Amino acid sequence: MNYYVIYDGNCNLCVTLVRSLETLDQGKLFRYAPMQDQQTLLQWGITAQDCEQGMILIDGNEPQRRWQGSNAAEEIGRLLPAGSIFVDAYRALPGMKWVGDRFYEQIRDNRYTIFGKRSNTYQSSYCVDGSCKTGNEQF
Repeated sequence: MNYYVIYDGNCNLCVTLVRSLETLDQGKLFRYAPMQDQQTLLQWGITAQDCEQGMILIDGNEPQRRWQGSNAAEEIGRLLPAGSIFVDAYRALPGMKWVGDRFYEQIRDNRYTIFGKRSNTYQSSYCVDGSCKTGNEQF
């Protein structure tokens, strides 16, 4: 089973998190596409306006199943080994989901100001169609 992570390939924080996920997962569960890859996004009917709401996670077996923003981050965490323990505990704490959603929105809306913007879009070596470029530059 594969999940597709749609991330901002120009955001330093987003790329750092994708790289960490790549290291943890090694392409076993997740494939990645930057929000800047319009051709790939069109396959799922995702628009630039959709991307403004944050990262998107798509179930590869059922592409109509999608999570976005903080829900996508939580679902990614839940899918990682032993991750569901932490996500379930987080969700069980009164008010934490609301706080987490607001925190995500603030980071999403101010990501370039806080973490900076890359001059080149990051392309994962674990891309959606398997024809990925390797040897991405470091930032």
